[in-house]
Amino acid sequence: MRDLRISLVQGATRWHDPAGNRDYYGHLIASLRGITDLVLLPETFTSGFSNEAIGSAETMDGPTVSWIREQAAKLGAAVAGSVQLRTDEGVFNRLLFATPDGGLQTYDKRHLFRYAKEHERYAAGRERLTVEWKGWRICPMVCYDLRFPVFSRNRFDVERPGALDFDLLLYVANWPAARAYPWKTLLRARAIENLCYVAGLNRVGSDGNGLSYSGDSAVIDFLGHPISECTDEEVVVTTTLQAAELAAHRERFPAMLDGDSFELR
Repeated sequence: MRDLRISLVQGATRWHDPAGNRDYYGHLIASLRGITDLVLLPETFTSGFSNEAIGSAETMDGPTVSWIREQAAKLGAAVAGSVQLRTDEGVFNRLLFATPDGGLQTYDKRHLFRYAKEHERYAAGRERLTVEWKGWRICPMVCYDLRFPVFSRNRFDVERPGALDFDLLLYVANWPAARAYPWKTLLRARAIENLCYVAGLNRVGSDGNGLSYSGDSAVIDFLGHPISECTDEEVVVTTTLQAAELAAHRERFPAMLDGDSFELR
């Protein structure tokens, strides 16, 4: 496993404007070719976090899935972010993880935000996803999932004796400024308890519901220390995750050996 370069794309998503957002985020990430391994876009980056966007949800054959694959190929990097996608089972808040070779893996948001009635409109995911990329095992999640530590708990990988399920947790979000302190706190908690790096990517600006977003995107190390932190402005920042430092910390402080056994259902 070598070092991994990760880029946080903290943008001001346009309200209910998929084509405009694809152009907007495409412009923001265009300069990242050759200087990053993984690009993070916000939750629902084509529309903003809206229950009404369900009416225009795309399918897996739609323009956004094609677009994110094209961006990964252009950049020579993985690109991840969530959008509303319609299937035979309903509309999911689905994270797309596209790689330059044309590969695409998906994760459907497990925990739907009851406070905003997301659970009344969208279907909930069932399975956690772990992606292997550049020698790293990566577990991508969406926004409200951050509040549920059991679902994101790092466990021993039964297929790799002595190894953990993942090395990096990703959270893409539309997390309002009113709850910025929990966002910052929980990102650090997930990193510490899981002996892993955590990257949290939030949006900025305001949306059609009148909510403001303060960004506060960050990359956190396994001790809970921020390696990079964003403020409340549009920004693209690239950070390098140190593989050797992660391995050394796990060897020096093997708390995972004292963890409880459990199964996710």
